Amino acid sequence: MGGAEHFINMPFWVPALIAALVPFVLIFILWSIVWKGLALWHAARRGEQWWFLALLIINTAGILEIVYLFFFAKLHWRDLFSHNSHGHDGHDHHDHNHSHNG
Repeated sequence: MGGAEHFINMPFWVPALIAALVPFVLIFILWSIVWKGLALWHAARRGEQWWFLALLIINTAGILEIVYLFFFAKLHWRDLFSHNSHGHDGHDHHDHNHSHNG
């Protein structure tokens, strides 16, 4: 049997089920990408290579990312999009106040 016969013999409700699940799958993917992006960003900025690698490789639908951000990095909700919360001591390690001679 070829591949087309499988679709012809498919129960009538399967396409409707697939169509109904698409929005949930898209929301799940977006949720995962947002949390993974935030966690990877903060791990990289904090210089935590092992966390970065673990967060990059392990996919947990945002669970590991949320645990890292709030329990290990000890960030608050307001810190997630802040440029001043990347150091281990809560300070940015880059010197933005140095003068440029030239």
